[in-house]
Amino acid sequence: MNEKREVREVHYSIARRLLERMLENGFITEEEYDKIDGLNRETFSPEMAKVYA
Repeated sequence: MNEKREVREVHYSIARRLLERMLENGFITEEEYDKIDGLNRETFSPEMAKVYA
C-alpha cells in the first residue's frame, strides 16, 4: 500500500471512530451516521471500507 492510500485509510478510520462516538452519545441518529459514513467513503476512498462495514 502506498503512502497516500495509507493516509486515506487512517483518515477514514479516525472519521469513523468520531462518528461512532457521536452516535453513542446521541449527537447524531443512525440515519445520519449512515449518510455521513457514505460521504466519508466517497471522500477518503478507503480500500479497506468493506472490512469496516
